Amino acid sequence: MKPAYLLCLALAAAGCSRAANIGQPPELTSPRETEEFLAMTNPPLNLPLDSGRPEAAASLWAGTQSSLISDRRAAIRGDILTVVIEIDDEATISNSSGRNRSSSESLSIPQMVGIPQRLGEKLPEGASFDNLADASSSSSYRGNGNISRRDQLTLRVAATVVDTLPNGTLQIQGTQEVRVNFELRELTVSGFVRPADIDRSNEIAGDRIAGARISYGGRGQITDVQQPRYGQQIADIVLPY
Repeated sequence: MKPAYLLCLALAAAGCSRAANIGQPPELTSPRETEEFLAMTNPPLNLPLDSGRPEAAASLWAGTQSSLISDRRAAIRGDILTVVIEIDDEATISNSSGRNRSSSESLSIPQMVGIPQRLGEKLPEGASFDNLADASSSSSYRGNGNISRRDQLTLRVAATVVDTLPNGTLQIQGTQEVRVNFELRELTVSGFVRPADIDRSNEIAGDRIAGARISYGGRGQITDVQQPRYGQQIADIVLPY
């Protein structure tokens, strides 16, 4: 099958998927189709067993999370915690470099056992070995560079413990979707946290998440018109200039 034919099929499939959203808002992802729901419905096998005594459910000293004295912080697969993301970064980089070089070379053989004088008699009129060669060169370079960036983001999202590593580190993942009219905003947070970094209010700061992956974007009509067409994207890749 020719590559051009495969390309046409891919573009047609993409166009059909986009045509299904004409006049319709983007669909929200079902919460039951996320990895967080899977972690909540499949807890670890080492959950504490109920003693079977009727008074155990009313005891203040029970070992379950519903107890008044229990630790409410996320600790096992399926637990929920709040991730607080506060990014306020500013970077300014300025570089300047310059280079200047000049050189001059001159070569003459006025005296060499009389040979230049003998040879000079055979040279055309006006020619001489007094200034046999003369060369000079100069180069100059100057470069300037300036980078300025400012990132500011403040978010709060609930995340779920999806796995517990052998060393006790918790792997978390959280997703949030908000639809306003025909635009859907998506927030995704994932990474690894230490149980000790979770505070008493069951919250953790974004700068304490190892391997943090934070994505804040959207899909819908506004996002669609901000993206170049598929043909233009392919042309940008294929065209050499």
